[in-house]
Amino acid sequence: MPKREFRLITPGIKDGFIKVIEKPVDFFIKRNVSPNFFTILGLVLSGVGAFFYAEGYLVWGGVFILIGGISDTFDGKIARTRNIATKFGAVLDSSLDRYAEFLMFLGIMIYLMRIDTPLHYWTSIIAFFALMGSIMVSYVRARAEGLGMEGKVGMMQRAERIVLIGIASLVHEYALIGVVWIVALFANITAIQRIHSVWKEEKEELRKSK
Repeated sequence: MPKREFRLITPGIKDGFIKVIEKPVDFFIKRNVSPNFFTILGLVLSGVGAFFYAEGYLVWGGVFILIGGISDTFDGKIARTRNIATKFGAVLDSSLDRYAEFLMFLGIMIYLMRIDTPLHYWTSIIAFFALMGSIMVSYVRARAEGLGMEGKVGMMQRAERIVLIGIASLVHEYALIGVVWIVALFANITAIQRIHSVWKEEKEELRKSK
């Protein structure tokens, strides 16, 4: 029996969310809205969220980060439904997603550095490691796929990071601080898991070729 991987956002939750956005997606498809519009909109909304984080408005920061994440799901859904997915669109989507995460963590770090307590100081440093792990999770997958492998394992993928940080921001400052530490730990673990999965996949291919 294959080992079941723990995921914060299960396939059931994902499928339920896709059903919820089907009508809005159909609305935009009928009006020929480009999927790249939502890719760019997601970045803009994340930038607004980063601004609110930096200014200390954590709830508004979380709201815009979550809306930006939702907007980012529209582009792929529209492109697949209209059968207009392009290589440029895929590169644009992945690239702007990285920019969005840089902005989000920048806003959080600015907020943390403006408060003079040991907890906020250390969390601002940990936020850097959360950003580092987040970027590496995406990089390892992209590098693996470029080599014809998957590299999709791990619990702290982009959707999980956005949901955790966004919701924690709505709850309380300390919830956000806790989530920053959690993301820093598990995003880097996820990156390592993906590197390991590529090693295992290559090892299995070599075994079968003998």
